[in-house]
Amino acid sequence: MFKDVVYAKEEGKNVVVKNVLGETKEFKNCVITEVDVNATKLVLTATKA
Repeated sequence: MFKDVVYAKEEGKNVVVKNVLGETKEFKNCVITEVDVNATKLVLTATKA
């Protein structure tokens, strides 16, 4: 889990997210499944390696 995400981008088979403080985290073998701004929710789904 990663809180206060303001940026998300798929890069190949990975998703890179950044928070309001500029910290980044990379989720390997994932895709963005859902973005719900009203619920402040970003859902990632694991893919096959």
